[in-house]
Amino acid sequence: MQTSSQINRLLQIMQKLRDPIDGCPWDLQQDFASIAPYTIEEAYEVADAIERENMDDLRDELGDLLLQTVFHAQLAAEAGAFGFDDVVQAVCDKMVRRHPHVFGNKKTITAAAQTRSWEQQKAKERNEKGATGLLDDIPVALPASQRAVKLQTRAARVGFDWPNLEPVFAKLQEEIEELQEVLRTDKSSIKIEKELGDILFVCMNLSRKLDVNPDAALRQTNRKFVARFQYIEQALMKLGKTPDTSTLEEMDRLWDEAKQHENE
Repeated sequence: MQTSSQINRLLQIMQKLRDPIDGCPWDLQQDFASIAPYTIEEAYEVADAIERENMDDLRDELGDLLLQTVFHAQLAAEAGAFGFDDVVQAVCDKMVRRHPHVFGNKKTITAAAQTRSWEQQKAKERNEKGATGLLDDIPVALPASQRAVKLQTRAARVGFDWPNLEPVFAKLQEEIEELQEVLRTDKSSIKIEKELGDILFVCMNLSRKLDVNPDAALRQTNRKFVARFQYIEQALMKLGKTPDTSTLEEMDRLWDEAKQHENE
């Protein structure tokens, strides 16, 4: 089928699901707020399929993410705010507006120049929407790590940034020492959270300076942890034991074995 036919079919399915008389009870109970967590979850599942390089899963997850857009558009249409066509028109207009070197007379030679042009256009759009501060429009609902990187990146564009890695490492050490001091003298949960947050914020800055996606790096470490711990479980099983019946020393030894196998 043609793409437009499939899109229309999806829109009709969503309309049916939200039909007040014959629709699905679960779908009828939903609103923007209740659907938002599913939208975020589906975006992460798309990212996961990409990391696993599984094209079949990626196709399915992109469909699930598209369904989220259709669901929100249906809710908006019912509220008389906007419809799916308005969503498509808005993003089309934005893409054309932000790519004058492709759709207009202005020609951009390099990717770096295009990035600068893109940011200038975004800044203009922010001003038109009434944003007064440089950081005003960075969504609070973003995952904290992503928002931290965006905040730092935006500030860096106006020169509020360390010139190299050395002061970042120095700041990280400073924040670690401050947390250690709180643990020695206060142990207030509020202060501990604050100092730990400062450490994590500097780590996000370090990842930005190294041009490493912090979430991707952490996901990689998560996978490594799972693989090593599974090695521990399997090795203990051969000995007729489980982690909860073993000592930390035994598990540490098997952890080191797992690391050695990774390097073989």
